[in-house]
Amino acid sequence: MSQENVEIVRRASESLGRRDWDGTPDLFEPNVELHGTVGGIGEGQIVARGLGEIRKVIETEDDEIWDDHRIEPQEFIDAGDRVVVLQREYQRGKGSGVELVLDTATVVDVRDGRIVRLQGYMKPAEALEAAGLSD
Repeated sequence: MSQENVEIVRRASESLGRRDWDGTPDLFEPNVELHGTVGGIGEGQIVARGLGEIRKVIETEDDEIWDDHRIEPQEFIDAGDRVVVLQREYQRGKGSGVELVLDTATVVDVRDGRIVRLQGYMKPAEALEAAGLSD
């Protein structure tokens, strides 16, 4: 089952990377939760619940903060009912033009073939630890 979870997360990541929100609903639980990034300003908060809210949060942040913001998955790591996505983020600040390239991670919880929770991490090592893996 865990390899199936990796494929579910990979498909969701590919669709969301293309901003194809309509191609993903079957991959997410209706009440999927997006939690604030550990090490970021939203840490410890549920940022959005449901794919519609998640879409609104991501699109609003991208429109208001970034001229360019891309997340490119580098590796999908099987952790049973969790998948750790090691990723590279490319960001260019709106107005400032400051460019950043960051290695971050997301821990994705999958239950019964659907994504139920997303938790970002500024530090990939912390994501691996949270998923019970060591780097």
